[in-house]
Amino acid sequence: MTRSEPRHLDGAPTMASARVRQPRPRSSDGPAALLMVAPALLGLILFVVIPFVLAVSLSFTNQRLLSPNPTEFVGLQNYTRLLSVRPLVIPAPRDASGQVLRDEEGHIDFPRVRSVIRGNDRLDGYKDVLTLDVGTRRVAMIARDPVFWRALLNTLTFALLVVPLQCGLALLLAMLVNQKLPGVPFFRTVFFSPVVASMVVLSIVWSFLYDRQFGLINQLLTAASFGRVAPIDWLGNPSTAMLAIVIMSAWQGMGFQMVIFLAGLQGIPQELYEAADLDGANAWQRFRFVTLPGLRNTMVFVLTTTAIAALGLFTQVDVMTQGGPNGATTTIMLHAVRSGFREQDIAYGSAITVVFFLMILMLAFIQRRLVLGGNK
Repeated sequence: MTRSEPRHLDGAPTMASARVRQPRPRSSDGPAALLMVAPALLGLILFVVIPFVLAVSLSFTNQRLLSPNPTEFVGLQNYTRLLSVRPLVIPAPRDASGQVLRDEEGHIDFPRVRSVIRGNDRLDGYKDVLTLDVGTRRVAMIARDPVFWRALLNTLTFALLVVPLQCGLALLLAMLVNQKLPGVPFFRTVFFSPVVASMVVLSIVWSFLYDRQFGLINQLLTAASFGRVAPIDWLGNPSTAMLAIVIMSAWQGMGFQMVIFLAGLQGIPQELYEAADLDGANAWQRFRFVTLPGLRNTMVFVLTTTAIAALGLFTQVDVMTQGGPNGATTTIMLHAVRSGFREQDIAYGSAITVVFFLMILMLAFIQRRLVLGGNK
């Protein structure tokens, strides 16, 4: 017994049956399709698959760039050093009567984390990454490689700040240059020009702009505030260095996202906006119920690519701050390059890149699931 194809009452095939009847690809199309994807596939194998396989193999050794000793298999030693992290809870010291000991200013006199680590043989090799006082306890995060975990926090902070800022500005610019106004091609070129410029050159230029004494940004802030705002040491202060790099990176990269959003805006049928106008929708309602749903797939692509690019932050930091001050701008990629090439520990640098690749893969998958929900 076979199922009959769905048809209308007049006998015409329905859309479902029409989809079933889509022509099958011919066998002769296979070689042509393979030939067309061959260049991209070859590049993917040469520059992604083979380097990743080599990185995985090196991460299980003690390979160094200029070491006279032969390379040996060390198993998970590099990963153990990299991923060893644990919390450390330090209770407040108390006197004989049970009262918490405090210093002259009234603060709880906690012992130093380094002293606690040195007094415990099981914590040999650990160093503190972060400390947080919670009531009468001090909670510390300690790790065998504190630079990696501090770099991971810095990288995630950068991504959380730059992705919404950059994508929001790009969407705003795309909506502006999508208007039928004179001079729009000129502004499209101006907004996109930082994307094609060298990141090294832009980083050097912005280093001058951020200069505390002669930088244009401080000069403008001083002039706008009539001298009430003191010059800011943007790149020399740990509390402002990452923010300065976020602003520079968002400005440099928003032109690329603007072009993608612009293509998405021009793909939304104009009839939807006309129908919204007939229903009396205002500008915000047209944006919320027409523009945003029409840009759903575009936003998924833009958010995913921007997040991946943000997690790979390297050039701006290497040129502008070299990871400083006090490690405030050290990122995962900078730590991997330092370990692999400047410290010549290529095996440990490979382990960092392998772990970081898996983290990016997991974050991209989670982000896609959250943005798309149950829809494909």
